[in-house]
Amino acid sequence: MKRHHLLSGNSIFQVGNRALRQIDRFTFRTFCLLIFTVSFTPSIATAVDITEQFHRPPDKSSLGSARNEADTLIGIGNRQYGAGHPNKAIASWSEALAIYHSIGDINAQGMAYKFLGKGYLRLRKYKEAETAIRRHLAIARDTNDFQSQIFGLNNIGSILLRQGNFAAAVPSFKEALTIAKNVNDIEGKGLSLSNLGLATARMGNYNQAIKIYENALSYRRQSRDPIGEANTLNNLGDVYLTVGDYQQTIGTYGAALRIAQATRDRTNELRSIDGLVNAHSSVGRYQRAFDLLETRLAVAKKFENLREELNSFESYAQLYEQLGKFNTARNFYRRAITIAKTIQDSRKELSLLDRLTQISNR
Repeated sequence: MKRHHLLSGNSIFQVGNRALRQIDRFTFRTFCLLIFTVSFTPSIATAVDITEQFHRPPDKSSLGSARNEADTLIGIGNRQYGAGHPNKAIASWSEALAIYHSIGDINAQGMAYKFLGKGYLRLRKYKEAETAIRRHLAIARDTNDFQSQIFGLNNIGSILLRQGNFAAAVPSFKEALTIAKNVNDIEGKGLSLSNLGLATARMGNYNQAIKIYENALSYRRQSRDPIGEANTLNNLGDVYLTVGDYQQTIGTYGAALRIAQATRDRTNELRSIDGLVNAHSSVGRYQRAFDLLETRLAVAKKFENLREELNSFESYAQLYEQLGKFNTARNFYRRAITIAKTIQDSRKELSLLDRLTQISNR
């Protein structure tokens, strides 16, 4: 008896008996039918199959596509924020955050929370801003991102300051300063000290605040942060103005103004001009105050900033009112009211109308 391979076209065993051949053909047909049936019957997944499906890594191409979509949304949100549409920016950032959550990208989630905090701050939604920033801070702690911890703590402290919780803000700034010192982050030291000085000044401890600001300035200069330096100088100028040291006030605001103009930092430029206007008018230097207001208004108009135009007209009105020139003051108040209506700031409009009413009979 000679052995052959399975499915070679011959029977499994070659035998001489005809009956056996017939049986063998029957067996072969049965075997083929069995193969056909098994091949076309839906399979049932075992427990091992299901487990493997659950633990199989996500498709990398799918993750990359989702990540790209989320990154694009972050970019869109940044452009919307820059164009003055924080509500739209928040919507874009929130959508990106949901995608980052779905793909488990922790670092990207922290970034999205940081942007959301900025957006809510712009809208003065301090509760939502604090929630977003605290989530960003928690991720920074989990990932040992010390720089994000420093900035997160400073942001939380700043929110507390805006809410009037000056004493509550101090621990956040001190913790940020400690971390900055531990990792020798010069920029973080300057920022934390500047904010700590601000909280200290708000609590009325002016001499201590001056010392803290002077310390902050040294780090601002070391880190070559002109915007931060101008901001700290403006803060220091505010303290000198409060305690009535006009010589130091004018010198400090003047230094801030020069830095701001050199770096085209419009926010600090306008702020330092406001401080100088107050300082010069306080010592009777009205012409210098008017010259500065003229510069302020020109900057606001150049950049088509209606809010700052309104602030300039209000400052003119207040200065003329201080000089007893009530007709001129009323004209400037009316111009400010017109802009308040244009930008739909009803609260400011009512405030200006109230002031206008008070001087109408003078």
